[in-house]
Amino acid sequence: MDVDAFVTAHQAEWARLDALVRRRRSLTGAEVDELVASYQRTATHLSVLRSAGQDPALTARLSITVARARAAAVGGAHASGWGSVLRFFTVSFPAAAYRNRWWWLGTAAGSLLLALLIGWWMARTPSVLDALIGRQQQAQYVNDEFRQYYSQYNGQSFGSEVWTHNTFVAAEALISGIFLGIPTLLVLLGVAQELGEAGAVMITHGRGTEFFALITPHGLLELSSVFLAAATGLRLGWTIIDPGPRPRSRALAEEGRAAITIALGMVATLLVSGSIESFVTPSPLPTWARIAIGACVEAAFLAYVIGLGGRAARAGVSADIAEAPDAVPVAG
Repeated sequence: MDVDAFVTAHQAEWARLDALVRRRRSLTGAEVDELVASYQRTATHLSVLRSAGQDPALTARLSITVARARAAAVGGAHASGWGSVLRFFTVSFPAAAYRNRWWWLGTAAGSLLLALLIGWWMARTPSVLDALIGRQQQAQYVNDEFRQYYSQYNGQSFGSEVWTHNTFVAAEALISGIFLGIPTLLVLLGVAQELGEAGAVMITHGRGTEFFALITPHGLLELSSVFLAAATGLRLGWTIIDPGPRPRSRALAEEGRAAITIALGMVATLLVSGSIESFVTPSPLPTWARIAIGACVEAAFLAYVIGLGGRAARAGVSADIAEAPDAVPVAG
């Protein structure tokens, strides 16, 4: 192997790679592609030199160049990963939630109305309430269990438990939508029944103010998250029945990806609601302050979805993943 001829043939490219590495924080998209391609070719050149076993000094110098280029390429991928996370929270998730806004609103309104009817019926029919929950159990629930539920464990442990439980409920409501949405409706029925029963017991025993004071701070965001997950599941189930003008396979793929986006977003929102339930709901703050915190967080979440999601919709930006490119880069 003629090392001098090899160096003469590739010296300019190595110098260009060094220059790109030094400017790695200000590269354009085309220059990043050039850096990656040049790094791959230079790594091949280094392999050839090592195999030939000649000019250790040149091999060592080129090894440093390749190592720096690798670090620059990995750093660019890292930045791209953070860019994807940023896009998820500023575009993908709010756009997917905004896209489901009417399903979300209908699910929330229907579930809350059902909970109200269940609670009203039980409160107006004591015999039904007594049959479902014995009087002694009601007294224990009103006097001890309801309030102590929020303070019987330390905040961190309780928050983890609440977050896990609520995430499971939301995931169940969303994923089960694939079965034509029927299990999702059953999940919503269970949520409405639980809410209605608790309200009926507390209100019947003259503790209605305490009920709303304890459930409102975290319940606003928690129920909004569960209703959004359920709405997404119902939409997914309806897509199986009526895919519209899209082929059914394509419609299911698109709705499935949107459902995954909502599921990931729910992990974050339920973490926030769980934190409120753990640290704000049982806190010694005045009732108005605890409710105000929950209301502000809920208002911020809705403003986030309507603001960023609406902007994405008006700009025609899809929450779906980008289509695969027609061609992929290859090493020259």
